[in-house]
Parts: sequence; C-alpha cells; structure tokens
Amino acid sequence: MRQRITTIAFFLAATIALFFMLGCDRSGRGGDKSASLISSDSLNPLYAEGFGLEEQGGVYLLTIKDPEKESHKVYRFALVPKGMQGAVPEGYQPVSIPVERVVCMTTLQLSNFIALGQQPLVAGITSTRYLRDSTMKEQLSDGRTNKIGIEGNFDREVVMSLQPDLILISPFKRGGYDVLEQVSAPLVPHLGYKELTPLGQAEWVKVIGLLTGHYEEACRIFSEVESRYLTLKGYADKVSERPVVFSGEMRGGNWYAVGGKSYLAQQIRDAGGEYFLRDDEHSGGVSLDFETVYSQSDSARFWRILNSYPGKFSYDALKAEDARYADFKAFREKGVIYCNLREAAFYELMPMHPDWVLADLMAIMHPSLLPDHQPHFYYLLR
Repeated sequence: MRQRITTIAFFLAATIALFFMLGCDRSGRGGDKSASLISSDSLNPLYAEGFGLEEQGGVYLLTIKDPEKESHKVYRFALVPKGMQGAVPEGYQPVSIPVERVVCMTTLQLSNFIALGQQPLVAGITSTRYLRDSTMKEQLSDGRTNKIGIEGNFDREVVMSLQPDLILISPFKRGGYDVLEQVSAPLVPHLGYKELTPLGQAEWVKVIGLLTGHYEEACRIFSEVESRYLTLKGYADKVSERPVVFSGEMRGGNWYAVGGKSYLAQQIRDAGGEYFLRDDEHSGGVSLDFETVYSQSDSARFWRILNSYPGKFSYDALKAEDARYADFKAFREKGVIYCNLREAAFYELMPMHPDWVLADLMAIMHPSLLPDHQPHFYYLLR
C-alpha cells in the first residue's frame, strides 16, 4: 500500500472522528463531586469485559469479574456518594466516594491515576522498580506516598498507618490479601491487566474516575484515546500485506511469550501484522522450547522484544545472549522491534495509551502509513 498519511492528516482525521464517538456523559457532572447523578446509559463500558456499572437510587453499583473467564467469582460494590443515604443492595459492599487515600498494587492501576493527574490520592504502592513518574517520585521522597511491600509479603503496619479509603488489588496474582483484610478498607479488584483488548484495558480508567470523583475527565480521556486508536486501526485494516511478528526471549531454558488470544496479539493484528501464535488459544503467558518457536518464526519479518537491558541494546548483545538468535530472519534483516524499560515509562503510560503503542508498531511494520512518526515506546533496532 502506497498511501502516505502525514502527521497533520492523521491528527485532523482523529479530531473529526472524535466528534462521532459515543463517549460518556458530557454534562460536566462527572468531575464535580457535588454534581447530579450520572445516568446508567453513560456508565456502560464499551470494550471492557471485566466491569459493569449502573446507577440505582443515587448509588453506583460496580460489578467486577474475570475478563478471561478463568474464574467465575463476581465482586460487587455499592459506590455511595458522600452525604447521600442511598440504599445498598444485599450482597454489595459499600464504598464511600470520592475516595481520598488509595493503595495501588500494580503500575497498571497507577497508570489510571497518572492519566487523571490524581497521583496525590495514592498513599501507598508496591514495586517502584520501573517508576519514572516525577510526581510519584516526589511523593515517595517526601513521605506522602509509602512503599507497602510486595504481593504476598505486605507490611500490614505500614498499610494500616496510611488509613486508606480503598485498596486496589489483583486477586489472581500472588495474593497475600488476607493480611490486608485486617486494615478495614475495601479491597477492590482492578482487572484491567486481564482485558484482552487494548481499549478494554484503557477503559478501566472510568472505574478509577468514578471512585475518585473524576468520571467526566476519565470519559474525556478515554474517548480521545479511543478515537485515535480506531482511526489508526482503520488505516492498518487496509494494508494488503500483514508481516508476521513473534515475541519473547529465552529465559532459563524456555522461551516465554504470550498466547494467540492475548492483548499483545490483538494489538499486533490491529497494527496490520500477524502474531506468530495465531492458532494458539491462550490469552496469558506460554512457555515454549526454542525449536517450537523457530519452526513458527524462522521466516517472520519482525521480532518484538521488551526488556531492561543495562546499557545500549544491539544485535551483537542479542546474539551474545544466545547464538541461535542469529538464525532468525528478523535478526538477519534487522527486524527487531525493541523497547527498553530502563528508558521508557512503558508500564506507567502504555495502559492508557494503546494508541501510542499502535502508532509505534504501525510505523515500523508499515512506514508509509506514518512517515513522520516519532516513537513513544518501540523503535526498530538498528
């Protein structure tokens, strides 16, 4: 495909498309903590499979379930605006909103607060290994935010001292939440990480928006991301050639990648590519041997790598890790799509910017579509 789409044309098209998107309620009430109620119609998620919202008598009913359907457990919460005496249905745990002090367990959860500019509400976090957000670093430095340990090994005393209104958890990971149940703050699952579509994951910002009193802003942010994403996807849908992309590296004798029904696989398809495990039915991680990967990827045009390599990553560095890597076509023809976690705030920004990731992938696989693109996370390794 020879069509050239300039950066100006792209943003013009995205802006026009935005006017036709059916976003959240735009009456201005979502961001006003004392404003009128949000209608149930504007609460329905468009892409996310893991949460549902409805308004009932002034109370917002939030249901959360596993988007991958690996668990059938359903979590139910009644979000009661402060100062309201709304009835809480049986089986729902009450949560007073807007919350003012929150504990986050994952960078994905934190990404929602960063997108909303609500980092000051985050009183506690777990790992800070790849933390790059300047506001969060400042809050950690001056004590406004505290480390609470890691999943499975939380510091209960620290968490209790924070007096959080809410603790966001990831119940299908390592757990250890029995310790947190003694804190007397509601434990609310955030399952954005289990969504199988990029827009589904990004849409979880609406849950955080409602919890913090910034629903209108969350809707606006999501609608803009949605518009840009769908505009880009529309360009990629028209490509005639879809290069194969494989992912992962060898670790401890096994090749770790994600399955053919995963978030990454979907995003590669949306960008005009084909994921190498397209017949695989797994949505999570898979462990493969080198021979299996090579048999399905030896002629693949691109190889996606995400790591935290110290120093400057290169093809020589990649070959030094495993000499067999040099046998891949993507290695020989310089087709490595790379992101270094030491350089890019990938985990903090990616969940709320799938449009940025999509643009990066498209610009690499189909450079004629976005000739003026500047990478956000991924670039073609030279």
